[in-house]
Amino acid sequence: MPNSTLSFKRAEPDLSSLELLARDYANVDAAVAEIARLSAVQTLPQGAIHIISDIHGEDKKLQHVINNASGSLRPLVEEMFGDQMSPEELKEFLKLTFYPAEVTKHLEDTLQDPEKIKAYARETLAPQLELLRHLLSNYSLRLASEVFPPEYSELLLEILYAPSTTRGQDFTQAIIDELQKKGKLLHLIHLIGRLIRNLAVDELIIGGDCWDRGPRGDRVVDYLRLQPNVSFIWGNHDALWLGAALGNEACICTVLRVSLRYRRIRQLDEGYSVPLTPLEHLARNVYGDDPADCFMPKGKGMRPTELVARMQKAIAVMQFKVEGKLIERNPHWDLNHRRLLHRIDFEKGTITIDGETYELKDTAFPTIDPANPYELSEEEKTCLGHLKYSFLNSQKLREQMRYMVNYGSMYLKREECLIFHGCVTVDENGEFLPMIVDGKSLAGKELFEEIEKLVRRALVDQAEPDLDLLWYLWSGPRSPLFGKDRIATLERDLIADKKPHRETKNPYFALIHKAKFCERILEEFGVPPETGLIVNGHVPVKVEKGESPLKRSGKAITIDGAFSEAYGDHGYTLLLEPKRIVLAEHHHFESVAAAINEGVDIVPSTTDIRVFEKPRRTADTERGQRIRFRIEELERLVEAYRTNRLHESPSSPATHSYF
Repeated sequence: MPNSTLSFKRAEPDLSSLELLARDYANVDAAVAEIARLSAVQTLPQGAIHIISDIHGEDKKLQHVINNASGSLRPLVEEMFGDQMSPEELKEFLKLTFYPAEVTKHLEDTLQDPEKIKAYARETLAPQLELLRHLLSNYSLRLASEVFPPEYSELLLEILYAPSTTRGQDFTQAIIDELQKKGKLLHLIHLIGRLIRNLAVDELIIGGDCWDRGPRGDRVVDYLRLQPNVSFIWGNHDALWLGAALGNEACICTVLRVSLRYRRIRQLDEGYSVPLTPLEHLARNVYGDDPADCFMPKGKGMRPTELVARMQKAIAVMQFKVEGKLIERNPHWDLNHRRLLHRIDFEKGTITIDGETYELKDTAFPTIDPANPYELSEEEKTCLGHLKYSFLNSQKLREQMRYMVNYGSMYLKREECLIFHGCVTVDENGEFLPMIVDGKSLAGKELFEEIEKLVRRALVDQAEPDLDLLWYLWSGPRSPLFGKDRIATLERDLIADKKPHRETKNPYFALIHKAKFCERILEEFGVPPETGLIVNGHVPVKVEKGESPLKRSGKAITIDGAFSEAYGDHGYTLLLEPKRIVLAEHHHFESVAAAINEGVDIVPSTTDIRVFEKPRRTADTERGQRIRFRIEELERLVEAYRTNRLHESPSSPATHSYF
């Protein structure tokens, strides 16, 4: 039995963490070697971080933006191979780089001659490996190898070192021949293509709102789960879907209403196994002759338009009811003025909102009892019960929500950028507005961090107050994920007069044009106010009206570029690179088929936001700070070994690292 590293001379509290570290670095040599390696890693360039916000279910466009590394791979490929390849060869190589699985699958179906496959491999592997070596040079070998497919990790390392002075072309040719015999040669090309794509971006940060008007929020998250290093900032639509997944009835009704309005039904029944049969049954039986003109859906689909309109009306009425009850049981939110059903005069066909009376466009409400307007009818209770059961029992929805919560947070700090989805709620003077969370009045950074705790708690405990909070995060006036005084759903649906449709933004969105205000926000969250940059999404930049994502203060940028086709079909990625911070503006994406067959690409227009005098190194980043902490721990471990407070062992050092 090998000797333990534990010291039996004395019990010291500071040795407990070192004893854990000693399992990986069992002697002085192992610890010193790791200190030297980490010190060298600090000199490497900062890894590229890409931030995309407000995807809103636009899965195909997201897939392409990830595949072409937000447009950054094309110029790199053109720089490296532009004078070596013809325009057609360059086009084909880019298609392979962006869509390695699809291109190699097509080749498997069309290339039957083994010699032609080997010839293709010889032509393709050389530039692939050259590009891969270039990208690997920005990483420590240990960190890069974490994304290598384990079955091919050693083979890839062997190929990357060939050719050399002692390894001729025969070395690589032997690998090609053997893989061809076993039918795995194109598979290797596919794996290298995927590696190139993965290594082009060190970290992908999603700035909130995976779901909403786009077609397939489920596929958005599916594709994100395939990426090697993804972090989430939660948005208000994410909170809404999380609340629905955990059974909050107001969230369920809202998710269904939005999905029906934009005919995004397939993500529910096909993606999440949430059939809309109960709602269709209710619409046919209760609203069978209702024209439901105010609820006509956008777009086309398989269900008759009139039926979808009736289904949307049915779920909207249920939403107004359950929201009214939710608001009533949470008086600390001071939202009683948003309980609107009892403000309807059913005889006159009017409604009173904020002291003014408006005529309703639709007065047919067969399930509303004027004496008890917030009570669900028996048919509605049955319908909502079935729908709630489906949401609670959707395995895929629950898995995706667990993934989003586990890898998500309310805000992140990266390279002097403070990233959150919506805003920091303030009054007209820029003073932080408090919000009641878990019985405590909190504001600023403290509020963000407490909300984050409760979101994680909600996923585990599913207590009603925490689930109600998820609804408030979706649409509450002091929610930092929302930042408006109201969400005027009923008004837009039922009132022709546009005055009550108005949703007033929190003063934050005007104040971020002022440098002093931005500096106060940055300082609150521990980001250097002189050099920091606030990054948020949530509010689409109206490019067509000449709006700029970079605010006049120069210290805040909005990266909600209307990614989804329903919002405008633009979109932004903010790239944090060693030499600069750059904004890439995307445009319409035709289709994956067009990208593969015709080489269609999104070539973004780019704008430099910050240019650094010296390229940023790993030592300048959050990862560098963590490395410094690890080096300090290792120095303490070496000292403990040398003073015999811990015993050395000949065990091998660790092979896993986050650096």
